[in-house]
Amino acid sequence: MRISAAFRRSLSFLSLFLALGPLVSPQEEPKLSLERARELALANSRSLAKYNLTLKDNALDEKALKYNDFPGFSLGLSASASLWNAQGGAAASIQDSIAAGASVSVSQSLWDGGKNSLQKAIAAIASDITWQDVLAEFYAVLDGADGAYYGVLEAAAALEAAEAALETAVHSLRIAEIRQANNMINAADYLQAQAEQENRETARSQARRDLALARTRLKNITGLERIPGLEEEDFGLWAAVIEKFAGMDDEALDDLYGTLWKAVSLRNPGLVKAGLSSRRAEKSTDLSRRDYFPRFSASLSSGLNYGLDRGLEYSAGRLSLSANIPLDYHVIGVNVEKRKIALESAALDLESAGVNLALEVETALLDLVSQAQSALSSARAWEYARKNLEYNLELYRLSRNSLSDLSGAEALVRNNRTQMIRSQYGFLRGLSRIRSLGAFETIGDFVRLAGFGD
Repeated sequence: MRISAAFRRSLSFLSLFLALGPLVSPQEEPKLSLERARELALANSRSLAKYNLTLKDNALDEKALKYNDFPGFSLGLSASASLWNAQGGAAASIQDSIAAGASVSVSQSLWDGGKNSLQKAIAAIASDITWQDVLAEFYAVLDGADGAYYGVLEAAAALEAAEAALETAVHSLRIAEIRQANNMINAADYLQAQAEQENRETARSQARRDLALARTRLKNITGLERIPGLEEEDFGLWAAVIEKFAGMDDEALDDLYGTLWKAVSLRNPGLVKAGLSSRRAEKSTDLSRRDYFPRFSASLSSGLNYGLDRGLEYSAGRLSLSANIPLDYHVIGVNVEKRKIALESAALDLESAGVNLALEVETALLDLVSQAQSALSSARAWEYARKNLEYNLELYRLSRNSLSDLSGAEALVRNNRTQMIRSQYGFLRGLSRIRSLGAFETIGDFVRLAGFGD
C-alpha cells in the first residue's frame, strides 16, 4: 500500500519545517493554540527526523537495485618490465622490456531467474513499511501533543477548582472565628474549620505542582523555552457531540463500531504494516526459490597493449557467454523452508494485529461513550451541588446548620467538579485516540463518520 501523495507532501513540508524551525516566536503569539502545539511537536520530534533518514536510505536501496539491470563497465590498466631472463641472469635491458596495457570490458546479466525484479519488489515493500512506521509515529506525536495540551488545560481547571474550594474554606473559617470570639461555636468545630482551610491550602499547592508539571511536559514536547497562555477549550462547541455519544444505546454503538472498524482496518498503520510484512515474507520465500534457477550472463572485452620492443598492439574483441547452474539443492531447500516459516510467522502476526486492533477500537469507543456519559452527569451534579452549597452556606451564616453540613456540601461540589473536568478532557483524549487508530486526518473526520456532524 503506497502512502497518498497528500501525506507525502505534508512530510515534505515537515522536513522543510525541521530545517527552518518555528516561523513565529512565542513572544509574537499571545495564546498557544492546539494546532500550533501539534505543529511544534511534529517539528521537535527526533523520531520523525530519524525516520526521514530511513526513508532516504530505502530510496537509495531501490535505486541501487534498478542499476543492477544496467550493463557493468570496467577498465583495467597494467604495466610490466623484465627483471631477469629465462636463464636467471639479469635482463639485458629493462627499459626495452617495459610494456603497458589497458583493457575495457562490458558485462550484462541476461537472466538471473527473476531475482532482481523480486528484490526490487521487496525493497518497495520495505519503503512502504517505513512509511507506515512514519505514519504511526506521526499520530503518536499528535497524541502526545494533544495529551500534553489537554493536560495543561485540565491542570489549570483543577487549580481553579482548588482555589474555589479554598475560598469557601476561608470564608467558613472567618465565620467560625466570629462565632468563636462570641462563644457561639465549640472548640471541635473551630478546629475543624482551621483544618479544612489547611487541607484546601495543601490541595491548592498540589494543584499548582500538577500544573507546573503539565506545562513542563508540554514544553518538552513542543520544544518551547516557555509556555505562553493556552487557548481554552470551549466545551459548549462539543455539547451536542457529547450528548449524542452519551445517548447511544447498544444497537447504535454496534452500528458505529462496524462503520468505524471498516475505516480503521483499511487505514490503521500497524495493521497495514502487518499486511505489508506478510507480503514481504511471501516475496522473500519466492526469492529463495529462484536460487534453484540457473543464471546467464554475457561479457565483451577488448584491450590495447604497448611495448617498447613490440610497439602498439590491439587485442581482439572477445565475447563470452556464461551460465551458473546451482547444484547445492540441499542448502537452497533449507533456505526455502526457513522462508516458509517466516511467512507463517508473518501471517500469525497479521492475524494477531487484527484481533488486537479490533479490541483496541472497541475499548476506545466504549471509553469514549463512558466519558461522554460521565461528563454530562457530573456537569448536572456539579450544578446541583453548587446550588446546594449556596443554600448551606447561607444556613451556616444564619447558624442554622453545622460546619459538617457545610463541609459535606463543599465536598460534593469539589468532587463533582473534579469528575466533570476529568470526563470532559478524557472525552477529548478519547477522540484523539480514535483519530490515531483510524489514521484520520482530523478528529472531525471521525465525528462525521459517526454521523454527528462537525
